[in-house]
Amino acid sequence: MTEKKDRYEVIMAGSGGQGLIVSGIMLGEAAMLEGKNVVQTQSYGIASRGGFSAAEVIMDRDEIIFQQVEKPDVVLVLTEEAMEKYQDLAGSGIPVFYDTTLLKPRTGENFYGYPFTELAEKLGHVGTANMIALGVMSAVTGLVELESLARVINKRFSGKTAEMNLKALHTGAGLIAG
Repeated sequence: MTEKKDRYEVIMAGSGGQGLIVSGIMLGEAAMLEGKNVVQTQSYGIASRGGFSAAEVIMDRDEIIFQQVEKPDVVLVLTEEAMEKYQDLAGSGIPVFYDTTLLKPRTGENFYGYPFTELAEKLGHVGTANMIALGVMSAVTGLVELESLARVINKRFSGKTAEMNLKALHTGAGLIAG
């Protein structure tokens, strides 16, 4: 599944406070570093912490005409509510990544479960689960280069916060590398 494509449509869904909007923005910035056009949209409920939250990112070498994801290539879900909304996509061949710390196990093709939150807790900051997920998703699908995400982290954060997020990103990628 590491075949590089010119266009990716990505959905990241869960609840407010899980860093999905920031992840979407950072994924888009990494794609721009690689010369792609990017559109990032977001939606969240009235209660930003705890309510449904989603980020959509479209990355394309060509011009992006329509700004909403129509045919997702990759989905990340971090809550059962989000899984219920998007789980049928796995049956259509779309990889659905999910956090085994927070969600019930899924079986079948195209479900990719990893303990994002558990690993983030072990790293010392539960808020880095989103970076671990980005590392895994990029390593499995080739959405963007890991180095591009690392550059975005270094641009956005400094000091210990940058180090922590870089460690989380590489922890996620390391789950795939073996």
